[in-house]
Amino acid sequence: MLKSVFRRIASALGLAGLLIATPSAAKTPQVAHPALWEVSDADTTIYLFGTIHLLPANYQWRTAKFNEAVEGSQQLIVEVIVDLEHPEAMASSFARMAISPTPLPPILERVSPAKRPALQAALAKIGANPAQLGQVKTWAIAFQLLGLQFAQIGLVGKEGPETVLRKQFTAENKQIGQLETISQQLSFFDTLPENAQRALLEGTLEDPQAMEAEFGGMLSAWSKGDVKGIARTFDQDLSGSPELAQNLIKKRNANWSKWIEQRMEQPGKIMIAVGAGHLAGRESVITRLQKDGFRVRRLQ
Repeated sequence: MLKSVFRRIASALGLAGLLIATPSAAKTPQVAHPALWEVSDADTTIYLFGTIHLLPANYQWRTAKFNEAVEGSQQLIVEVIVDLEHPEAMASSFARMAISPTPLPPILERVSPAKRPALQAALAKIGANPAQLGQVKTWAIAFQLLGLQFAQIGLVGKEGPETVLRKQFTAENKQIGQLETISQQLSFFDTLPENAQRALLEGTLEDPQAMEAEFGGMLSAWSKGDVKGIARTFDQDLSGSPELAQNLIKKRNANWSKWIEQRMEQPGKIMIAVGAGHLAGRESVITRLQKDGFRVRRLQ
């Protein structure tokens, strides 16, 4: 269960920005109409856009309605600001948290015997020596291998909506803010129990074709603005891991809803772009705002 959860969270929530994938070959252009909402009162408008953080090349996801919302926004808010051109800060946070203060079991012993040849082959692809990974935490190795897996199926960090939007807002001298820091996002995995971390590691060793099919289903739901489909997938996956659901979904959605409600007290227009999984389902930011009496309207 955690295997698919890890990939889904990394690609549909905010953590994929921490993974740097290589460029993919050009594909036939695809047109998408992802979901967009508006929370508003007399003098404040907040647009809520559900993103998918890694996309194949040539994906056309901007619509006239979406561009109108962007043009009217004075500020962009994302989950976390990751500078793919200058990843030093990201690398520093990762390196600091990835090392255990005490030795861990050899990396090959942290997966089932049947998975060990695949793990050894995957580590060779990223130039990692298993003998030198004794103090590297299991989740950190999983993250590095997941980046390789995303690259193998042609997902590109620079094609993600947040990256594109950040470039536009920067070019137009508009403010950009974040809801969390890189360290906070990494801590969600750093605090997982070891057995869950090992499940994540094994998940990165699955057949890339199976992963591509799984990601394709999620991408299809996002492209059609199928919020119920996105919610159904996350609810099913996270049902087997209450701890993961609490740390990565419920707690963060509650924090972000409070942030939005406080921001509604200031006049102006802003765009918030966060992983689509946070805007779908019973525990979503959208649902929380509606329960608190805010006017939420879907624009597309």
